Amino acid sequence: MSSSADINRRALLRRIGLTAFVAGPGAGLLAGCATAGSGSGASASPAASAPASGLANAANPFSVQANAPLEVVIFSGGYTDAYATKIHEPLYKKKYAQATIKHTATQRIGTQLRPRFVSGEAPDVVNNSGSDPLDLVALQGEGHLADLTALFDAPSVDDPAKKVKDTLTGGVLENALVAGKPHVLNYTVSHRGLWYNAKLFAEKGWQPPTTWDAFLALCEQIKGAGITPFAYPGQVGPFYQTWNILYTAAKIGGNQVILDIDNLVDGAWTKDAVIKAVSVWVDLQKQFGDKAYFGLDHTQTQLKQLQGKVAFYPTGSWLENEMQKEIPDDFEYAVMPIPAVTGGDVMPAEAFFVGVGENFFVSARGKNPLGGLEYLRLMLSKEGARGFTQETKNLTVVNGSAEGVDLPPGLKSAAKVQDAAGQNIITDARYEGWYKKLYDYSQAQTNSVMAGRITPQQFAENMQKKADETKNDKRITKQTRTV
Repeated sequence: MSSSADINRRALLRRIGLTAFVAGPGAGLLAGCATAGSGSGASASPAASAPASGLANAANPFSVQANAPLEVVIFSGGYTDAYATKIHEPLYKKKYAQATIKHTATQRIGTQLRPRFVSGEAPDVVNNSGSDPLDLVALQGEGHLADLTALFDAPSVDDPAKKVKDTLTGGVLENALVAGKPHVLNYTVSHRGLWYNAKLFAEKGWQPPTTWDAFLALCEQIKGAGITPFAYPGQVGPFYQTWNILYTAAKIGGNQVILDIDNLVDGAWTKDAVIKAVSVWVDLQKQFGDKAYFGLDHTQTQLKQLQGKVAFYPTGSWLENEMQKEIPDDFEYAVMPIPAVTGGDVMPAEAFFVGVGENFFVSARGKNPLGGLEYLRLMLSKEGARGFTQETKNLTVVNGSAEGVDLPPGLKSAAKVQDAAGQNIITDARYEGWYKKLYDYSQAQTNSVMAGRITPQQFAENMQKKADETKNDKRITKQTRTV
């Protein structure tokens, strides 16, 4: 006979979309691997807005079994995986001392984990990041992503009178949605722009330009000083330049340009703003770039910048932590927005990308999905978030968690640029998480156009054709956004 606690536990599992676990970790596993944009888009089970009252207390809102093992897989990239082994996993162990935690670090999330989702041996928590991520839409469509509604509605660790979602910065819930429901936690606040050496600029008397003409003029000076003005990594990092192009297009035509791309609107990629954005970067590459960087990966290119061989580098605020062991005394990271391109740009020169990223999910068919939810809840405590910031020198989505933390120069620079931008924030492009094949294709096309193998017009036409194929493929679950 089942105990009342067991009945309550099963009820909670159903309410947060984890009924597959009730039937067994491998129950209902589809034969197909979640590697393509397919699936119905249905959740594992309908989720409630919050855990039912009385099912668990505020200290353990998911009724986690204290001795249940937990498996965590972390992308070991710019943030490394030390924040998990030093901060988040110890927090979980402190609370559930009897639980064993299996930790895996990898830079090939998709390659390593796809076979496990097929075999029914999915880990409980996955940090789905890097250049080889899993296809989230396909995973959700096949019932592998746990609905995170209960996580966001659960009492926060620091103040049980508040829900977790009320402790987070804007954009987290909107970016959590897959097929209309929250399935992904984006944990970090990132700043993406053009990174440079503030000490070199001060020494040379160079000022960060605010217009494209001034940018070109400065690049001419930089080239004259024997430095490559601009470079991006063509291998393991071409998406840095894809972002650069999209954010430039948003600056020219407004955030609607990116929203239309994400929503697969007809003609979104062939808009004048997109073609203009591609054109100015292709021209800059011809004048001031070096094709040798197309054969390098991100860390190799970043080392070249630290060696004084590259001036401007397009990436995000994880850069400083990623290269912390290599930063010489004469180098200090700073960031600037993409300069205004035309006299009629919709967004001002100060407009800057500030977004949430570094996504995590809980496997609905893992062996301990409730433990996975609790792991994310502990990550979203001030202790978990502050520890992440101290370890990685990057901000999280938890409000107030960085108070008292000594931030490095690059992050301070990003904060100043963000303040100057005010409400003029460039939005993120979500198609990269929604339509993986389209995203991968956009990276290949970026390398082709920047290398001069195709024209900006051909880039736009090729991308539009691929977007149309995605839109017309009934096997692919479509996503929509309004902001």
